[in-house]
Amino acid sequence: MNNQRKGLSAILITLSMTLVLSACGGNNAASDDSAAANTPAEGGAVKLKVYAQHFDDDTKGPFDYAVAELKKEMPEVEIELDPAVQDGNQKLKTYAATGNMPDIYFTDWATLQTFAKSKNVEVLDDYEATTDYKNSLNPGVESRLIAPDGHVYAYPDTGIEFQVIYYNKTIFEELSIATPIKTYDELAAAAGKLKEAGYVAMSIFAKEKWITSAFYNGLVTREEAAGFGALDQQGLTELPQSFVTAAQQLEKLQQAGLFDANATNTNYDQASSQFYQGRAGMFVNGQWEIYSSAEKLGDQVDWMYWPAKDEATYEASKFNIAGAGSPQGYAVSPASDNKETAVKVAAFLAAKSAEYKYTQLGSPIISPKTDKPIASDVPAMMQRIADELLPNAKEYAKLLSNTQIQNAVNDNTQNMLVDGFSAEDFVTNLNRTLGKENQ
Repeated sequence: MNNQRKGLSAILITLSMTLVLSACGGNNAASDDSAAANTPAEGGAVKLKVYAQHFDDDTKGPFDYAVAELKKEMPEVEIELDPAVQDGNQKLKTYAATGNMPDIYFTDWATLQTFAKSKNVEVLDDYEATTDYKNSLNPGVESRLIAPDGHVYAYPDTGIEFQVIYYNKTIFEELSIATPIKTYDELAAAAGKLKEAGYVAMSIFAKEKWITSAFYNGLVTREEAAGFGALDQQGLTELPQSFVTAAQQLEKLQQAGLFDANATNTNYDQASSQFYQGRAGMFVNGQWEIYSSAEKLGDQVDWMYWPAKDEATYEASKFNIAGAGSPQGYAVSPASDNKETAVKVAAFLAAKSAEYKYTQLGSPIISPKTDKPIASDVPAMMQRIADELLPNAKEYAKLLSNTQIQNAVNDNTQNMLVDGFSAEDFVTNLNRTLGKENQ
């Protein structure tokens, strides 16, 4: 399959899914206040199916803690876990399309937007739990709870998250690769050394399109602090130069061998395994990867800022954070037989998950406040985030709400990791979408 067909297929799949969701949304009306809205199951218990991340220690810990705390607070509630699949929310979208939504589910802004249109997500604006959650937020994270359209669709546990580049210090020392890498030319040179020595230069799970978008956004934020948020403007029908420059940099990095030839067929487990087993020099993911990386590689691993076109730009922009405060978290299905209880439980799970992340993992990046102290050793990389990055943060990237533009970015950044797809192709395709969406 050539690159154009691949991108076209992805777009058609997305469009098809959106149409199906719209068609199937009628049986999940958000305004359904029937008597079944909060009906305890047999024996007085309220059973709730929860679709949540639960695939490693970093995701199991917060969820299991939250469920254990829920048993103390609401013993009548029984949680049935449906472990989330790392598939870009395709399984969840299938649930929606087949009218089989779990009572509570954890998802991102792009999916929430789709579900809002198909009425597969409960609007939480008027619930008491939402008022309480708003009052509990840490300063500056309001955009995680309140959507750009003013509604609340989910309760977030984390604050504004972002992506960094992880690297194996032992491998870098072995190959005499100097750190920190400040420019994309230095990154390309490092890729060449790593590839020549038999390593995967940058392990990336590009089977998921969001991570290729995140990588591109990291390059964009070196000269455009708003990142993708800069594309969400009426009248902007062509990519700004900062985005063109970043696309050209991505093309040169791909040509330098930064990414494995099979990157777009690589999932998270495969990509992280390459890095943990010392077969890859670098790995790209969110700051949440710190715990797994520290556990697997100890003091061999550290993170670096995104490179820029030159050192001056790097120094001026390294505290522009490549992460936007998009809404996400625990949402509720309008079709739940126990909707009122599900709303309370969703808020509770989010708050307790955040509490675990702060007290047990030492993460300062949480949405609701907690008055409990940190009760464990904080990984050195997370302490560096807390001491060095967050206090000096100049600006966070802005949210891109237009799903058509975001889909175009996702498709075309993934294609950029494949031979033969050029920065010129990327710019042409994005300009076509911008021309339609921003007129």
